[in-house]
Amino acid sequence: MKKIDVINLIKYYSEKNDYAFRNEAYKIAHDFDKEGDIQLAEYIMALLSDTNTFVPQSYDYLSTFFEKVEITNSSLPLPEVIKNDILGIINAIGHNVGINKFLFEGLPGTGKTESVKQIARILNRELYISNFDAIIDSKLGQTSKNISKAFNEINKLPHPEKIIILFDEIDALAMDRMNNNDLREMGRATSTLLKELDKLNENIVLIATTNLFESFDKALIRRFDAVINFNRYKKEDLIDVAESILNEYLEKITWAAKDIKLFRKIVGLMNPLIYPGDLKNIIKTSLAFSNPSNQYDYLIRLYEAITSKKINGNIKILQEQKFTVREIEHLTGISKSQVSRGLNNE
Repeated sequence: MKKIDVINLIKYYSEKNDYAFRNEAYKIAHDFDKEGDIQLAEYIMALLSDTNTFVPQSYDYLSTFFEKVEITNSSLPLPEVIKNDILGIINAIGHNVGINKFLFEGLPGTGKTESVKQIARILNRELYISNFDAIIDSKLGQTSKNISKAFNEINKLPHPEKIIILFDEIDALAMDRMNNNDLREMGRATSTLLKELDKLNENIVLIATTNLFESFDKALIRRFDAVINFNRYKKEDLIDVAESILNEYLEKITWAAKDIKLFRKIVGLMNPLIYPGDLKNIIKTSLAFSNPSNQYDYLIRLYEAITSKKINGNIKILQEQKFTVREIEHLTGISKSQVSRGLNNE
């Protein structure tokens, strides 16, 4: 055993890096075994086998640079064109065809992060997300060192086929190095990221997301095997997504009436387009805040959230928006006969 082994052992213990600590301990035990001290080697191995700090099935030994993400079984509706790309990634990973770095780019709320979760769920892998608060440091040069440490950890994972690493909103590290407004320190961090991506273990699946693709470092883009654009939604795609979200939440809200035709009409009024992340929040809030004594109250709230206008019994505007008399009744609480008389009088 060498002095550096003891130093490393103490260092990894102080950093609470279970994976590196155990690797170093195993190495020390192996050295004792080679030197003929079999009894001491076996004693070290026994101590390691009795401890609960390392659980291979959960990979919780990754440091504070990464956090485990809980995967749910909720579905993620996507346009066919994006769905096909996601299925292509799943097939590529599943068949180990030699590509392992993917970049998801698009506006906030377009489903980038949720898609990563679904990929992990379908492939039955654990998902770890990078913790940029731990990686980015105010000390000069420390951010670059932390990036190297983080990649060193994931490169040494004993079972990379069981996890996916997510660098969510990687813009924090990867802004264009030639941008004069960018800090020199972050330019160095991007350079380090380039080098580490080049050295990434090909068995590690890494997915990054960005909302700021236009400002993304072009050299960094070339490090990824595939770039998926999540901005490819048409209005009809978003209406279908909204309907899928509604059906999921309606199972939990027993007092709300299901009127898909009216719901789709309301969602179709969105201008500009509202992407899935915001749509989900609007639908969820409309249902959660709705009055249980009015089964259509969530549709009223949804209309006002989508159009940013209060209905206030304005049946004429609703008619101009192609709502039927029955639908106007649901949105205003005014009876169909009153609605008809009011429209005829106008």
